[in-house]
Amino acid sequence: MRLLDADGRPIHGRENRNVAELSLARVKAAGNWRPTAEHVGEDQWLVAKVCSRFIKYCAQRAKGGTISREYSDDVARYLNDLCTYCGALPVSEMQKGHIHHWVESHPTWLSPATQRNAITAVLSAFRHAQDMYDLPSPLRGLKKPPQRPRLQSLTAEEEQLVYSVTDEPFGNFLFAALHTGLRPFCELARLKAKDVEETERGMMWRVYSSKTKKTRKIPVRMEVADLTRRLIATVPKDFESTLFRNAQGRPWKKVTGVGRFLKIKRDLGWDGDPVRKNYSSYTCRHTFAHRMLAGYWNNGVGCSIEVLAELLGDTPKVAFDHYGREWGQHYQEPLWAAIGVG
Repeated sequence: MRLLDADGRPIHGRENRNVAELSLARVKAAGNWRPTAEHVGEDQWLVAKVCSRFIKYCAQRAKGGTISREYSDDVARYLNDLCTYCGALPVSEMQKGHIHHWVESHPTWLSPATQRNAITAVLSAFRHAQDMYDLPSPLRGLKKPPQRPRLQSLTAEEEQLVYSVTDEPFGNFLFAALHTGLRPFCELARLKAKDVEETERGMMWRVYSSKTKKTRKIPVRMEVADLTRRLIATVPKDFESTLFRNAQGRPWKKVTGVGRFLKIKRDLGWDGDPVRKNYSSYTCRHTFAHRMLAGYWNNGVGCSIEVLAELLGDTPKVAFDHYGREWGQHYQEPLWAAIGVG
């Protein structure tokens, strides 16, 4: 890219390095800068080749069911965008600064979670190329934004407001998510009649998570069990149909659920509220966690982090990282007992 000074004249010579750096900074700030390759040999790996191989790898795994289709689609979206930015660049010329500028050049990628997801997709692609083709990664040590999970909870009043402005199928879906803590779309939306087990003590669900690749069995509350029985009566008897379906009889998908919850926030006027505008279907999971720790359904007797982790399908460390502050507020009795204070 030819750099121009403030008067529009080309910049030449080492003595004008400071002027050239200032000009490059102006181009980057305007969002028009793209890295260009100096020399590209026929046997060189390009960024586009790394991305293409990983996109195909993810698509194959999604087809085989070992990763979710949503994850594969997200990887393809981020890596195709990167290829638009610097796909023709040789991997040997790739620098961490290119990734930083790529992320910064998207004015809508303001959320640390979005930036983290984009960088994670890129790092995964270069790690795959290193593992499969012995291609050294130029991005080793690239830092991702720290996790900042949004852990807002719905109050009982807000919960009822949500149900009041949506239809019965989506209301049932959110009700089950809030009363079980399941991940909405990679767990709850995939629950089938064959995953439901009646026991002497009550109903249990066999839950498979496409995120963790693990299956767990959880007990469900009586009101959720009643809802489950009603839904089972409406699905085909093949036991392969998902229980929670939209008005058209199809399973809930993430893109549909996101759109429906955005509509709920608009209808309730929450889209302009500084806190409520961040609510989503996933808020139901956080609400369940906070209520369990606070003893909301158990006369104020909260559960432990270990029990919560088992119900949520998380490790105790992840559960504590996310909900430790809530645990400290509502489950301090063992701490007092440990120091001999009754």
